[in-house]
Amino acid sequence: MIDTHAHLEPPEAQEVLARARTAGVARVVTVGTSLEGGREALALVAQNEGVFAALGIHPHNAAGEDAQRIDELRELLRDDRAVAVGETGLDYFRDYAPPAAQQELFDAQLALAVVTGKPVVIHTRAADDDTRARLLGHDGPVILHCFSSPPLLDAALERGWWVSFAGNVTYKNAYDLRAAARRVPAERLLAETDSPYLAPQAVRGKRNEPAYVMHTLAALAEARGADPAELEAQIDRNADEVFSL
Repeated sequence: MIDTHAHLEPPEAQEVLARARTAGVARVVTVGTSLEGGREALALVAQNEGVFAALGIHPHNAAGEDAQRIDELRELLRDDRAVAVGETGLDYFRDYAPPAAQQELFDAQLALAVVTGKPVVIHTRAADDDTRARLLGHDGPVILHCFSSPPLLDAALERGWWVSFAGNVTYKNAYDLRAAARRVPAERLLAETDSPYLAPQAVRGKRNEPAYVMHTLAALAEARGADPAELEAQIDRNADEVFSL
């Protein structure tokens, strides 16, 4: 199994990865959300087989210095171990950066994804309309990370975007997310933890980690009426395709 989106943090990353392997999670995509975080992600990748990196500048950081250093992000993305751009996108819920700054940074990273030929990993919250408008103009693979925006699902299905579900799909009242998971074609489905956040229902209250993606897999299989082993194999194939693993 692969966890397609985790935020591994030193020094506990090695122990976390060991527990993941014991649970049957052989591969992890770790995500850098700043330039320094991107460097740390690449260092972890260099030390650990089966770990890959997605590198971007989070919309929360759109008002900071990193947003003015896109050329440095471009250089980090030259590394063959960097398999995606992001997470990037728009977040109007937290209001950590002005919308205009977020939009400028998002546009710059979408352009990087085109130039590098890498998929783009999307964070969107309370910004569905602006996110959709930009993605509809983007020519390249799109991953809707930690999917929690059902209004974006129709566009995702029409454009063939990948849809990645995290631990919140397991929550008791997440009926809309499970309904969305049933609509996503098997070949466009991904699973993630977004650890250390959003621990699945079975371990809710604990610090999330890649080992727990197996709970999300089980919930997706149940929602879709699928065999868990077959769905796991399909998700692995999907990750291979979108990340060129």
